[in-house]
Amino acid sequence: LFKEFSSTSSTTAGGTVTSRVTSNGNAVTEKDLLNHEDLAGDRGMMDDIFDETYREKEGPKPPLRYVWRNIILMSLLHLGALFALTLIPSAKIQTLAWALLCFVVSALGITAGSHRLWSHRSYKATLPLRIFLTIANSMAFQNDIYEWVRDHRVHHKFSETDADPHNAMRGFFFSHIGWLLVRKHPDVIEKGQKLDLSDIKADKVVMFQRRYYKPSVVLLCFTLPSVVPWYFWDESIIISFFIPAILRYTVGLNCTWLVNSAAHMFGNRPYDQNINPRENPLVSLGAIGEGFHNYHHTFPYDYSTSEFGWRFNLTTAFIDLMCLLGLASDRKKVSKEVILARKLRTGDGSHKSG
Repeated sequence: LFKEFSSTSSTTAGGTVTSRVTSNGNAVTEKDLLNHEDLAGDRGMMDDIFDETYREKEGPKPPLRYVWRNIILMSLLHLGALFALTLIPSAKIQTLAWALLCFVVSALGITAGSHRLWSHRSYKATLPLRIFLTIANSMAFQNDIYEWVRDHRVHHKFSETDADPHNAMRGFFFSHIGWLLVRKHPDVIEKGQKLDLSDIKADKVVMFQRRYYKPSVVLLCFTLPSVVPWYFWDESIIISFFIPAILRYTVGLNCTWLVNSAAHMFGNRPYDQNINPRENPLVSLGAIGEGFHNYHHTFPYDYSTSEFGWRFNLTTAFIDLMCLLGLASDRKKVSKEVILARKLRTGDGSHKSG
């Protein structure tokens, strides 16, 4: 069920992978680690591989143009979440459990869905699983899958440049939430339009969601989470709305945003010290497995986004379960030998201390 990218010179279903590692004391060299074009051919895309040829335009940066609608809505949302915190002591235990379930389901719609499945094509999913992940994605309300994938592939291809939608070089606030409160940099728009998204356009489930995205969000992100506690165990409508809907949604957003901000600034870089993304276990806890970010940007095609399997990684456990049930297959995984070779060649040495 796994397609493993081996460290020996071989041709597999995962593409040609060649890695020659020689050791002389502490000196380790590695050549031709991965043939990205072969890997891309196996996945049907390579727009999540960093583009070394991109150069930012010279001259002054374009002025910030505020999106006041987003500023007002995000402010109201976070005020609503703060109010929801005061309601927690009054909520029934079933309501809190329901809110947690909604959080996990909606998070999987992002992590296992728009991220690992559709953005990186790191595994394959059957129609029933794709439908479930699309429903969960609408519950998460972080833009429809098509738009999420477009922005995320641009983020990987032009990471930490003007063409990165949430460029962490512009500071924590910008990469966390500020990027949603201003107009996109022209390079983000230009590069996004040039991506090959034919694989996404060919997925009828994704395009159906895009067509009916707004009503799906109203139903799945706000109505369903609110109605269930009110109808089934007679929770007050105020608590039913503010905890499973507003608070759960706000926490979900911030957990995802921390991958863009904190995981690009705080943590070690055992795989590639030449890039900003870091390993951040706390982000992994909140984002159910997406905080192993130095690994993920080094090996974006790995379905687990980590070398440690289920550790702090509920999403990997979910995908493995789906494979066990026959709903998913063809998980892409980088071999231990290739990972170690990369650590020794470009890592910051932190892997030696665990």
